[in-house]
Amino acid sequence: MKNITIQGLNWDAKSSFQQGPAKAPNLIRKALYSDSMNLCTEFGVSIENDAITDKGDFIINDYFDIAEITKKNMESGSKLLSLGGDHSVTFPIIKAFHEYYPVLDILHIDAHADLYHDYQGDPYSHACPFARIMENGFAVKLVQVGIRTLNPHQAAQAKKYNVDVHEMRNLDLNNIPKFENPLYISLDMDGFDPAFAPGVSHHEPGGLSSRQVLDLIHSIDTEVVGADIVEYNPDRDFQDMTAYLAAKMMKELLGKMMER
Repeated sequence: MKNITIQGLNWDAKSSFQQGPAKAPNLIRKALYSDSMNLCTEFGVSIENDAITDKGDFIINDYFDIAEITKKNMESGSKLLSLGGDHSVTFPIIKAFHEYYPVLDILHIDAHADLYHDYQGDPYSHACPFARIMENGFAVKLVQVGIRTLNPHQAAQAKKYNVDVHEMRNLDLNNIPKFENPLYISLDMDGFDPAFAPGVSHHEPGGLSSRQVLDLIHSIDTEVVGADIVEYNPDRDFQDMTAYLAAKMMKELLGKMMER
């Protein structure tokens, strides 16, 4: 098993609607290590493991510092789990990943496709990371699950970049393709229905259940080399519900990354 590094990214400067996700990483950890949870995955695997190192949180001064921080945290050849932060962090993370994994698949779980060419004049907005990733050739396959806000521009972008979009309105998890290359999972907390994750900036009803996302992650049968959990906004949370869900997902993602 490869080593796994955890990094927290205190960044939400690219949020278009509300700030808050910069505060998320440490609150996700607080939930994970609270007395109400244990550190075993649903398969009985403990994440208390010498192969996992948490480097703590990083204050980001410039957007592309994220790529340099990520690259440094992968120098030992370790896998990487990032706690965001808004979704703009995914592009510089994947930019760094490309040096280590030139052939990479991405599973993106979200209410939004995040494929805008630019948003409010910013090509690096949290609404744009997957357009930047695909136009740079940083992923050979992008599969999106949970989408329920696809407008004509983003539909055209999805077609342009050959994105496999699985919208909520006709979702069948059995139709999610199998992945064969090293896989990166990007989990936006607003992919969940707001009933499960109220602590997000953009409440978009009609989303995924926590069980659906867990089953999807558990079903993956390829090496997961990286992941991020983004867009948890503590300012919008209710009794830490979203923090605990993010902590649960962190635990299960680490478990999946430990498998091979």
